[in-house]
Amino acid sequence: MAKLLVIGASRGIGLETVKAALRAGHSVRALARSAASVPIQNAGLDKMPGDALDSDTIRNALENVDVIVQTLGVDFSPRAIFEHTILFSKSTRILVDAMKAAGVKRLIAVTGLGAGDSRGHGGLLYDAVLFPLLLKRVYDDKDVQEWIIRSSELDWTIVRPGLLTDMPATGRYRILTASKDWRFGVISRADVADFLVRQVDDRALIGTTPLLIS
Repeated sequence: MAKLLVIGASRGIGLETVKAALRAGHSVRALARSAASVPIQNAGLDKMPGDALDSDTIRNALENVDVIVQTLGVDFSPRAIFEHTILFSKSTRILVDAMKAAGVKRLIAVTGLGAGDSRGHGGLLYDAVLFPLLLKRVYDDKDVQEWIIRSSELDWTIVRPGLLTDMPATGRYRILTASKDWRFGVISRADVADFLVRQVDDRALIGTTPLLIS
């Protein structure tokens, strides 16, 4: 069993990943500014309040950790839609540098359909309407995030979910690794978390960017 650091653990995919990892028998350090509010009590869970943009916090969070799962997100408020962000790139640069210094190699990071070379694979409505109106500024920064990870020489996997839902986990989803197969689809946050936890023990997708849809 591994010790996971889940960054962005208080909600969404991060919270679902904490739940899935504990069910799988792993121990988890849950890092988030509101980590104390994580609604789970488990002897294997260490709730660590902190900011992913703080270098000292990240260095401390990496102590005795085997695998990092980075699940940061933003609320799609008017501010997120219309203002430039560096949350993803800055936090990832801090994390990658700290991982190298600490000798921690395994990084599983969540971005999304439209990041990096998956841009343009979402279909007409997604690529021509939804993406430029709502997602472009966030995903411009996710492009930089992915570049930092790809250039890091860590044992990385970049996971790109389709449109996220709050439906329960099914365990039935498609893992699309070939760019010719990438397309728009939906997937629950719980199913994304299931996949992330499976990557802790499965090294087959290291150095790849799988797209997940149901």
